[in-house]
Amino acid sequence: MITEIQGSWSLVLGVSSGFGRAVARALAERGGNVIGVHFDTADGAEAAAKFAYELRETGVSAHFFNLNAASTSTRREVVGQAVELAGDKGVRILLHSLAFGSLLPFAPSQDGPQDQETVNSRQLAMTLDVMANSLVYWTQDLLAAGLLRRGAKIYGMTSAGSTQVLDSYGPVSAAKAALEAHLRQLAAELAPRGIAANALRAGTTLTPALEKIPHSAAYAEVCRARNPHKRLTEPEDVAEAIVLLSMSDSSWLTGNVIGIDGGEILTA
Repeated sequence: MITEIQGSWSLVLGVSSGFGRAVARALAERGGNVIGVHFDTADGAEAAAKFAYELRETGVSAHFFNLNAASTSTRREVVGQAVELAGDKGVRILLHSLAFGSLLPFAPSQDGPQDQETVNSRQLAMTLDVMANSLVYWTQDLLAAGLLRRGAKIYGMTSAGSTQVLDSYGPVSAAKAALEAHLRQLAAELAPRGIAANALRAGTTLTPALEKIPHSAAYAEVCRARNPHKRLTEPEDVAEAIVLLSMSDSSWLTGNVIGIDGGEILTA
């Protein structure tokens, strides 16, 4: 059955920029209330607060928490607030869009300096925990609080890097692959509850996360040229897809890696 976004509640992890910001705006434009988690300092925190105000100006409720989304204490606080805010409606959409990890090679370049830094165990574990494992923990806590109910949707942002190799992308690539595996498992385990879980594979998008990847500007131009649409993916493309996918109570579309890339991967 097709249902409305208006009046629903969504939890967006990574709400202050990139995909999370675009999704929050798209949901608010359709009357959806947003609970957002972000981790910013100084100007970033101020911009996030301004964004929350802009969403409230559309007539919806928007509550942002400037906290580490990978922290147990953050989950407890935000889930507790979500119980108070969402009430009997529960959380309709959970979006995991966290882009905080290590961008270091596994092995030093043969032609590089002798003291070239490579990823260590702490950095690798942190990347996997933030960008993949945290989705499982948020899902567990939301279920325990009774907030994820029949018709709810869980989305995790992945990338073509889950199966491809890019310079210094190894830790994030591993995290994206793990995220996809987590979503498959959640899809199977939550199917009896009528809850869908899918990975969304966005095409190359000019986000703050992309800019941190070495040689990202050149890589983006290659992707732009080969995309059948002759442009890069925009956060709004992903936001539109999430809105459309979430307007159904069905959980039959679940356990997938859904490409939102304008056909970019077809010519990779």
